[in-house]
Amino acid sequence: METNPAIKKEISAFMAGLKKRNKGETEFHQAVHEVVETIIPFTAEHTKYRDAYILERMTEPDRIITFRVTWEDDAGAIHADRAWRVQFNNSIGPYKGGLRFHPTVTQSVLKFLGFEQVLKNSLTGLPMGGAKGGSNFNPKGRSDREIMRFCQSMMIELHRHIGEDVDVPAGDINVGAREISYLFGTYKRLENRFAGILTGKGLAFGGSLVRKEATGYGAVYFMKHMLEHSGTEVKGKTAAVSGSGNVALYCMEKLIQLGAKVLTASDSSGFIHDPDGITREKLDWLIDLKENRRGRIQEYAEKFGCDFHQGKTPWGVKADLAFPCATQNEVLIEDAQVMVKNGIKAVAEGANMPCTAEATDYFLEHDVLFGPAKAANAGGVAVSGLEQSQNQLRISWSREEVDKRLTTIMEDIHSKCVRYGARKDKPVDYRAGANIAGFVKVADAMLAYGVV
Repeated sequence: METNPAIKKEISAFMAGLKKRNKGETEFHQAVHEVVETIIPFTAEHTKYRDAYILERMTEPDRIITFRVTWEDDAGAIHADRAWRVQFNNSIGPYKGGLRFHPTVTQSVLKFLGFEQVLKNSLTGLPMGGAKGGSNFNPKGRSDREIMRFCQSMMIELHRHIGEDVDVPAGDINVGAREISYLFGTYKRLENRFAGILTGKGLAFGGSLVRKEATGYGAVYFMKHMLEHSGTEVKGKTAAVSGSGNVALYCMEKLIQLGAKVLTASDSSGFIHDPDGITREKLDWLIDLKENRRGRIQEYAEKFGCDFHQGKTPWGVKADLAFPCATQNEVLIEDAQVMVKNGIKAVAEGANMPCTAEATDYFLEHDVLFGPAKAANAGGVAVSGLEQSQNQLRISWSREEVDKRLTTIMEDIHSKCVRYGARKDKPVDYRAGANIAGFVKVADAMLAYGVV
């Protein structure tokens, strides 16, 4: 990080102003601070961005829509949850970003995710702005009918704020194919038209092949490029993976295909450690457990005779590569210290901001290759963008075509990060590279528009 005292003072002043305007929004503060640490030194040398107040404008959402979602459960009880859509920046294309259903969802969380999405979408090279949305609705333990009623009620309000040329939401935590289907069906009835206003749709009604796998595949593709750039490869490496949702499952699938040994998986109850490796056959069983039977990760340990560690995360397991694919701030400084001690070589963030700022700094200080979420996690939104293109063209590309395009996009993102993050006699600073590359494209568009 920049040691110039004047730059440090400018970063501190910027963050003081942001915190004053956005009181109590700690997740948003964290996301912005991680970015401005690299952008403010850059704008000090490229004063056209500073003179136009670009960073201040970019950290203020275009708008935040807050609304009530009222629904009835199976017992006839009425519930009222809160939902948001944070439309952050559409300078380079329609707003794009997921919807999340989880009791931890707050405006702060969605602002952090929306801000990250602006830079992530910019990195893909596709014409997509950044947004994020969701609700504090807790779907755990709810029936399909209850989730259907919630989604239908949510879309009754949300539909007036989205559109294929305005804002195209997708899925995120607890919003998968089932929820997207309920939301899309309601939109279609309300608007009386069939348009690609959501991504992550079923293949029967406009979805894209590889969308489900895209974020996990993309994280591994980015890791592959990081390792190859430093003179090694994925094959033969051991990997620790957290999570057991789509990102984690298909991250594991691609790692297995490339010849790595996957040692761990987790959910909110704890993690499993399989020293023999999660094979293709074991992964098929785990995918069925999580996608169809909605079971718990402990069942894997019982089935295959390995250890289950209740209430813990997998970062104490010795591995060459790490893929945090569960949720934000899951890798703490203590975890990073253990991982470095155990000889970790590279980390690729599959989830959104899963490493704390302190953990990220520790990895970089110890020359661990670190793929930040806005780069390593961009595969999902990249294929969402490809789904938008297919919808607009009224065509459907083959699995091979979509995967080829995804591979090219992730390679291009890696190249952009190297361009802006290369350091003399040290590994590439992918965090700085991703931040600056994502910033420049959006900033140049904002400059072109004038003062708006």
